[in-house]
Amino acid sequence: MNKKTNAQLQALVEKATSGDKEALEMLISGVQDIVFNLSLRMLGSFADAEDAAQDILLKVLTHLSSFRGDSSFTTWVFSIAVNHLKNYKKHMFARFPLSFEYYGDDIENARIQDVPDLTQNVEKDILAEELKMSCTSVMLQCLDTESRCIFILGTMFKIDSRIAGDLLQMTPEAYRQRLSRVRKKVAGFLARYCGEYGSGACRCKDRVNYAIQNHRINPQQLDYTSAKEISVQTMLDVKNAMEDIDGLSQYFTFCKTYQPPERIRHLIQKLLDSAQFSVIQNS
Repeated sequence: MNKKTNAQLQALVEKATSGDKEALEMLISGVQDIVFNLSLRMLGSFADAEDAAQDILLKVLTHLSSFRGDSSFTTWVFSIAVNHLKNYKKHMFARFPLSFEYYGDDIENARIQDVPDLTQNVEKDILAEELKMSCTSVMLQCLDTESRCIFILGTMFKIDSRIAGDLLQMTPEAYRQRLSRVRKKVAGFLARYCGEYGSGACRCKDRVNYAIQNHRINPQQLDYTSAKEISVQTMLDVKNAMEDIDGLSQYFTFCKTYQPPERIRHLIQKLLDSAQFSVIQNS
């Protein structure tokens, strides 16, 4: 996300709501990365994140005239995204909820040695990396929706506690306490089970075939390893202040960020190029 002052963003919003298509495109391109990555971590899969991100960006487009500048534009977008995702019921894990107990039992007791080679001539190291990124994203689905949102805002985006508290309708103190507790919970799980980010015995490379058998990864569709990562500094530009809540940061290096798939960009561009653009202008 390119750095822009609040005044510059406010000017872009005014131009966009007045019918300036280029300004509207700049606003949307500036927030689509954070919207997609928030959706990905909240929902756990690329497919669900794509659908939700498209919905959120459409909401941003159609409600742009309601932005009054009482907060930063990015905070306003976060508010729309958080509210949408907290109530989002169409994703896979809403239908098949997970728990840390279930996840841990699967790690300890799955008969991974009984599964044949299913790699389909894809290098095992690549599949292991795909599984690592997928597994840690799915692991967050073991948290309840609000705890997951708190973790993502505080650990991945490092949102200031005052802003995060406002987004989640709680005091900054309550947010910090909840964030500390949920970080310890996730770190404890990783330390016990994960050999990649903690001190556990689980190794992704050993579980590749088991993961393929259970449709957790697909050798012919590697979402994470084919996605282009976004630099850490780019995501740090989203916030105005960073708080060092506790000493567990080393456990959370899996919170990588990615550029949205081209399908999202094409859909938004198609919408802006369509006759519906006039409806957005006047909404």
